[in-house]
Amino acid sequence: MRTERGSRFHAAGWVISAGVMVVTFRMWQLHVREAEQRAEKAERTRDEAAQRRAMQERLRIARELHDSLTHSISVIQVQAGVAEHLAHKRGEEPPSALQAIREAGADAARELRATLSVLRAAEDGDSSGLCQLDSLVARARAAGLPVTVTVTGAERPLPPDVDRAAYRIVQEALTNVSRHAGLAQASVCLRYTPEALTIQVDNDGPGDGARPSGPGLGLIGMRERVSALGGQLHAGPGDGGGFQVSAELPARAPS
Repeated sequence: MRTERGSRFHAAGWVISAGVMVVTFRMWQLHVREAEQRAEKAERTRDEAAQRRAMQERLRIARELHDSLTHSISVIQVQAGVAEHLAHKRGEEPPSALQAIREAGADAARELRATLSVLRAAEDGDSSGLCQLDSLVARARAAGLPVTVTVTGAERPLPPDVDRAAYRIVQEALTNVSRHAGLAQASVCLRYTPEALTIQVDNDGPGDGARPSGPGLGLIGMRERVSALGGQLHAGPGDGGGFQVSAELPARAPS
């Protein structure tokens, strides 16, 4: 009888021990998972802080360049204008180079102001997105660039950073066509899939005039935007000539 009772106590002890071990193991798993989550959160926080510092430094450099270059360009414009005025005063026809310098200075000043306004918008929270695509295309057409737009797949709201990046990619690609492709036509294609947004901008400009000369800052900026989002960018000659910019951005619908 005692032997049977002892066996029962022995078995119960094993059951209790096993239960304690299971509970302990489960608590250890939860602790490890919590520690991993805290580590991931800390890593994300460090990355975000580093990105903010990098952006602030870029903005500071951009502002300094803008201020110094704007002053220098203004001086050049004034001097060219004075030279033209003196030539007219003497009854002479001013050299065409003076007018070209003055006009180039005005264009450069406008470009600097536009660039800084974009950077300030990024600092304050850039609200640009594909909702402004129609306005962008309308401005391109008004400037003499024929543009067609095609959208495939089910349009949907995109994460804000993806939405902004998509708009800026199209904007920069169309700007490059206007500057470098001469008398060309451009097409913009947006393709929505459940996991991604594909952007493709083609132009049929002739030869090397269809592409930017050298690794322009616009293409570098596009690559940085796409890379930061974990996407892919291709920029190069199109299959049928001209130049093509295509990007694929991870674009899950925001929950």
